[in-house]
Amino acid sequence: MKLKDIGEFGFIEKIRQGCLFRPDNILRAIGDDAAAFYTDAGLVSLITTDLLVERVHFLRTATDGFNLGYKSLAVNLSDIAAMGGTAKEAFISIAIPEDCSIDFLEDLYRGIKDLAATFEVNILGGDTTSSVIDLIINIAVTGSVPKENLLLRDAAQPGDIIFSTGVLGDSRAGLHMILNNISTDSKKLKKLFQSHILPRPFLHEGRFLSSQNGVHAAIDVSDGLSSDIGHIAKESQVGVRLFADQIPVSENLIYFCRRFDFNPAEFAFAGGEDYTLLCTVSPDHADDVAEKYLKTFNSPLYPIGEVTNSGKLEIVDSSGRTKEFKPKGWDHFKSR
Repeated sequence: MKLKDIGEFGFIEKIRQGCLFRPDNILRAIGDDAAAFYTDAGLVSLITTDLLVERVHFLRTATDGFNLGYKSLAVNLSDIAAMGGTAKEAFISIAIPEDCSIDFLEDLYRGIKDLAATFEVNILGGDTTSSVIDLIINIAVTGSVPKENLLLRDAAQPGDIIFSTGVLGDSRAGLHMILNNISTDSKKLKKLFQSHILPRPFLHEGRFLSSQNGVHAAIDVSDGLSSDIGHIAKESQVGVRLFADQIPVSENLIYFCRRFDFNPAEFAFAGGEDYTLLCTVSPDHADDVAEKYLKTFNSPLYPIGEVTNSGKLEIVDSSGRTKEFKPKGWDHFKSR
């Protein structure tokens, strides 16, 4: 069945059920000219939006609707996480080509709703329209955070320790598998594949970090470690020094790189879409924050470098040599 068989409003009726997971603050959701809801008094409001375009961000032939919907929301939730916030409401707009089936679209919304339910994010509306060729998805998410807990890119200070909330490079390996039709013939490869199509937003971790003394700046790894830490350096007007041997990589990535003759450090350094959080922490508080993080999440906070006053982007290799680096992550216009 195609969209033309039921029309725009028939499609909206199909997807509007099961969209509220935290209804107490909602006055009007899907079904009116605009959504109406109460915001949190005394908190800073956050809003973020991401656009996913077929053949730029994803291949419809290489994914299913559920995974695409899940990831479309996850990348927005990750932005809220990087600010230390709680995600609240989501708005889904979608441009649909004629050859996109109703089954695929319903599966896409199941993926969105599945992740929304996990973090109690209400889906309050959006827009639908036709597309000549490609599927286009735009999601906007609102959130909130106490002003004193707001994490920004421009607050890093010389001497801060740079931490990552997770391993890096897995998503790039998963993307390589998709683009090269590599079969997930082992558990390790399957996990890499899943890390790309089903990324985990670090919302709980972001809120934890925002509540800790000494945590200064943060960003999520969407474009790649070298690129995103560069954003912090630029906005904070500082330098950074990364230590190659301390950048965390998974056993799955090491297996992949050995099997297909790649360098795991390069995947971790330049790969994107891991959606881990990078944060900078005062050296006086770093050990305490890392210890509390481990106890809270049963997962380490990985120290990967330090903030300097040099204004340079530097990395120390395994032999102890310090080199300057340029960001190697994704840029939508330079990367074409």
